[in-house]
Amino acid sequence: MRPRTSVLAGAVTLILAGCGTPGGEAVGGGVTGTVTVFAAASLTATFDRIGRDFEAAHPGSTVVFNFAGSSALATQITAGAPADVFASAAPQHLATVTTADGTDGTPAVFVRNQLVIAVAAGNPEGIRSPGDLTRPGLKVALCAEQVPCGSAAHRALDAAGVALTPVTLEADVRGALAKVRLGEVDAALVYRTDARAAAPEVAAVEFPESAQAVNDYPIAVLADAPNPAAAHAFVAHVRSARSRAVLTEAGFQAP
Repeated sequence: MRPRTSVLAGAVTLILAGCGTPGGEAVGGGVTGTVTVFAAASLTATFDRIGRDFEAAHPGSTVVFNFAGSSALATQITAGAPADVFASAAPQHLATVTTADGTDGTPAVFVRNQLVIAVAAGNPEGIRSPGDLTRPGLKVALCAEQVPCGSAAHRALDAAGVALTPVTLEADVRGALAKVRLGEVDAALVYRTDARAAAPEVAAVEFPESAQAVNDYPIAVLADAPNPAAAHAFVAHVRSARSRAVLTEAGFQAP
């Protein structure tokens, strides 16, 4: 059974195609061994499924994920944690790693994601727009500004002309969404994909200003990836038509 626990992060590298390199290849050109993937928290559900598909396509391979906020993952990687692949929810965090450690190939944006207002099922507070989030007594959660969902939230709120003081700032999008699911807040700005995955407990309120704060998700293979062959194969698998269908079904947009 494949591991589902987080691991400490390492260096990342982006690739455009599935050309492998020596180190993780079995006899006959197959890919084997462990590939360690550091991925944005918002990719958890889709990458778990994509990882299982990858293992099925490459017997003898194991995908180990570390899911967290992209800024935290970049910090772990630049501190020297071992990783093969980094999939970030914003280009700037991949750029941090690229500057420090370099990548094995050219980084590629593989999906985009857009914000919605997550509310409890049935939208009991009748929230229809960002302006509604400023009502007296309404409790709102945001991601911390240093993580991609937080910076996107600030851009979207600025576009809507809304000044908002949240009751909590979360380390990643899963934390913000959990506050809604637990009833600790009335609303949170989260990615469309996360709200969709939380249905029917959570409903998503779309708002036009979020189109001005869409995040690009780049993926890369690290220059010093412990298993470069498997890393390149995994990135190629993420960018395949099969995986694109999984990502699109979850609500991600094509780049």
